[in-house]
Amino acid sequence: MYARPIALDPADLSKPPAKLGDLRFRNLLPAPDWDKLPKPIRRRFSKRLADGATAVYAGEVLETWMSRAGWLLAQALRLIGAPLPIDRSVHVPSVVSVTEDMRTGGQIWTRLYARRDGFPQVVHSSKRFAGPTGLEEYVGFGVAMSLTLHVIDEALVFRSEHYFLELFGRRLRLPAWLSPGLMSVTHAELPEGRFSFTLQLVHARLGLLIRQLAVFREVVS
Repeated sequence: MYARPIALDPADLSKPPAKLGDLRFRNLLPAPDWDKLPKPIRRRFSKRLADGATAVYAGEVLETWMSRAGWLLAQALRLIGAPLPIDRSVHVPSVVSVTEDMRTGGQIWTRLYARRDGFPQVVHSSKRFAGPTGLEEYVGFGVAMSLTLHVIDEALVFRSEHYFLELFGRRLRLPAWLSPGLMSVTHAELPEGRFSFTLQLVHARLGLLIRQLAVFREVVS
């Protein structure tokens, strides 16, 4: 008796098995560095979010600090969608969702921050696996930054390498004197299934402009 051959859809052959996960963040780091990360962080940044899958994280903003210059910068950037915290609200709820960017194949990150006064702030950005560093983040209106990935003290750290504008099909790199500063976002594991996101913006001359610390827990995957 011979086994009947199974018909395969050619489209399925081009897709990696779901169990392999998303290896794109992993491929941006040397293997020894990736292996230094706690397993929950590796798992979080290996989720396959295609075909409508969404990861949702809920938590709380514990700290929002701004210098006067940082506050002014945050208000000015409201013209392009307010990608930075716009006030100093603390101990307020926050929700982050991550899903596929169907146009580019990257990821859409949506962050909602409650505020003590006024409507919640919603920040949208698109992470794309492209460019000279292999990773870019777009915040809208053609504004974006190239990112590098690092492992420091068992935490995953995203750092801005440079900023650029994408206008009329052209890519214009901003000179250093127009840069708002070094942006870093640190993802660190905490006990009891929680993790922290720490955002910092440091200007070459003005020093620390903005620091925000929030703690989350995964609620939907």
